[in-house]
Amino acid sequence: MQIRRPLRRPTQPQSNQDRRSHQSHRSHRSRRTGSALLAAAALLVSACSSGASTTAASPAADVALAPLARSTPSTLASYYGQKLTWHTCGVPGFECATMRAPLDYAKPAAEDIRLAVARKRATGKGKPLGSLMVNPGGPGGSAVGYLQQFAGVGYPAQVRARYDMVAMDPRGVARSEPVECLGGRAMDTFTQTDTTPDSRRETTQLVDEYKKFAEGCGAHSPDVLRHVSTVEAARDMDILRAALGDRKLTYVGASYGTFLGATYAGLFPDRVGRVVLDGAMDPSLPARRMNLDQTAGFETAFQSFAKDCVRQTDCPLGGKGTTPAKVGTNLKAFFKKLDAHPVPTGDTDGRKLGEALATTGVIAAMYDEAAWPQLREALTSAMKENDGAGLLVLSDSYYERDADGRYSNLMFANAAVNCLDLPAAFSTTDQVEKALPAFEKASPVFGKGLAWAALNCAYWPVRATGEPHRIEAKGAAPIVVVGTTRDPATPYRWAQSLAHQLSSARLLTYVGDGHTAYGRGSACIDSAINTYLLRGTPPARGKRCS
Repeated sequence: MQIRRPLRRPTQPQSNQDRRSHQSHRSHRSRRTGSALLAAAALLVSACSSGASTTAASPAADVALAPLARSTPSTLASYYGQKLTWHTCGVPGFECATMRAPLDYAKPAAEDIRLAVARKRATGKGKPLGSLMVNPGGPGGSAVGYLQQFAGVGYPAQVRARYDMVAMDPRGVARSEPVECLGGRAMDTFTQTDTTPDSRRETTQLVDEYKKFAEGCGAHSPDVLRHVSTVEAARDMDILRAALGDRKLTYVGASYGTFLGATYAGLFPDRVGRVVLDGAMDPSLPARRMNLDQTAGFETAFQSFAKDCVRQTDCPLGGKGTTPAKVGTNLKAFFKKLDAHPVPTGDTDGRKLGEALATTGVIAAMYDEAAWPQLREALTSAMKENDGAGLLVLSDSYYERDADGRYSNLMFANAAVNCLDLPAAFSTTDQVEKALPAFEKASPVFGKGLAWAALNCAYWPVRATGEPHRIEAKGAAPIVVVGTTRDPATPYRWAQSLAHQLSSARLLTYVGDGHTAYGRGSACIDSAINTYLLRGTPPARGKRCS
């Protein structure tokens, strides 16, 4: 299980690819769920208050992100002055281009990095409002893929009518000189490694896998690995803004995309246009606090799932009247059973469902309450029919593993950015063991696994260049920060904290479940954000939606 920061996934139902290994599930449709990237679970938890109070779980960092000079340095003039050459790229209605940026902003003349950009032109007859850049989070999520699969066709028609919808895969991600680490077989081993070690031998195995992962990244992507920080990605966004001909940036970032967008605002406050940060992260938190908060966030989501599950007739974890705590106890008992005796999945590559993959599958379904019926069905099959195929589908979706055993670079880029942005949460196994009580208190179900998942950056081949910091963006236009009260991957207090830090922020609250709020079914949220994007009017202070 690898720690991941939050990733916004498309929320409309999508068909799973037919899997040779999951014959009985080929007819099923499912929602692609987000990750935590949770800093938590196999992709899980990684990273998350508003209001005027400072209620963050730990004191805000003393250092604030300093803005860059307003004038463009002469050394970057050729990048800011470049003209993008657009061409068709296989998806009707979309066009693509490649943008140049300096690999190292401290040495811009040394080497370029080439970044993939996609666009869908405004479709309406009203006055054009320029470009609307989108990012789904991760880090490691493909913004180009998100644009082509969801934002460019699924954002409100009135928004798409007035804006050119634009996305750029951040450096090291997907089509933008992707970080590479392990092949498919090695990743299969990595994702199945026990992250709740019960012995010194199992602890050593886990550490060995983290080391192999890190060594693979260092061997395959030695140059890019040093230059995939969020600050560098935000600077790339400003070059794209200029290349598109926009005076200011209009942007919707979800999950980790909020950290990217807030970083842009901190570096270029005078260039902030209409910016929405949905499912906000708190940049002032150190990695350990962030992981602990996310662990608690997934427990909150699981409690909601448990309460709903026992009201359904097909809940395999308890019947009507069963307490959420008992539901959690039953799930932990199932995980323990899988730890000793994995169950078949029908996978042609021979994978069985053990504790690690099952935990990832459950966590994946916490991102969107619409995935809860699929999770109940998958748990029923595994617990009562000895068939782990359903949970394996959820886990593979989380890791972006296809039916042929190939993984996208999502997990590689996720670790690369996380481990560069912040010093490691833990540097030794002893530190993890000492922190276990706090993590297990935060989540009796997921705490142990998420604590051990936070060890992955300890063995990273590149030293972190970032530190926790506040982002104030003094002088920026109004920025809308969106928080969901029971968000598993980006806890609501993170949105509160970020809104308190940003000098011009307006906090918009969604009282509900799931990860992020825009485009997920709340007419109140969607109306507030659409009005802001189309008219520039931010929501009223303290606005809450359900």
